[in-house]
Amino acid sequence: MQRLAIHTITTKSWDLPTAAAKYQAAGVGGAGIWRPWLEGRPLTESRRILDDHGIQAVSLVRGGFFPYLTSTEKQSALDDNRRALDEAAAIGAPQLVLVAGAMPELPLSESRRHIEEGLAACLDHARITGVKLALEPLHPMYADCRSAVNTLGQANDLLDRLGSPPEMGLAADVYHLWWDPALEQEILRAGDRICGFHVCDWLTPTRDFLNDRGLMGEGCIDIQGIRRQVEATGFEGWIEVEIFSDRWWSHDPDDYLQQILNAYQKHV
Repeated sequence: MQRLAIHTITTKSWDLPTAAAKYQAAGVGGAGIWRPWLEGRPLTESRRILDDHGIQAVSLVRGGFFPYLTSTEKQSALDDNRRALDEAAAIGAPQLVLVAGAMPELPLSESRRHIEEGLAACLDHARITGVKLALEPLHPMYADCRSAVNTLGQANDLLDRLGSPPEMGLAADVYHLWWDPALEQEILRAGDRICGFHVCDWLTPTRDFLNDRGLMGEGCIDIQGIRRQVEATGFEGWIEVEIFSDRWWSHDPDDYLQQILNAYQKHV
């Protein structure tokens, strides 16, 4: 339990003060903070809420979405990512999780070029803020409009081309990576570049590719096996529960939190 962190999107009905209080009461010490949970108050106040409840912001979610159609869109994406790095630093989050982005109007090769270009442009600001850019590959079902980086191998290749800068790392989410036959070798290849590990489960059947994730143990992902592979690289960081689920969001939130704790202890 000492390494368990919960993303605020997972307990969607709770605002930041409520989530912090509920997590603290449950013995959860870390939280992945989604940017909408920072809205409506100064960043210093959000930091105080977390500190007062003994909650470590383990990541800020999310930056990225680098592909563009116009120069204005390009600059807007860069400005937003730099702003997100500032937000992460302000709340004490060591990493900014990046959903790379994609556009159906662009060939995948062009989206990938824009992503690499955007990441390179953010490195200096990441260095200044001391916040790591954590690139998260997404399942190929999202290649049209959410991410043109769809395997850990592609993410490794991208970081290699950028010179594997210390300002960049990889967020490995089992929901997006479990199916990949090259996963184990790419985890080994990633090594200490893995700076985030996200867990949930893949339901069979899956009724909605975005909002029908399962609680750990409800689906078919070998979560413990993937965890062992990631930890074999030396990863000792937080294990972040990130669940999008209309089914669970409609559940009693206090009972849902207890179900998360039970599933984490049994299946992670």
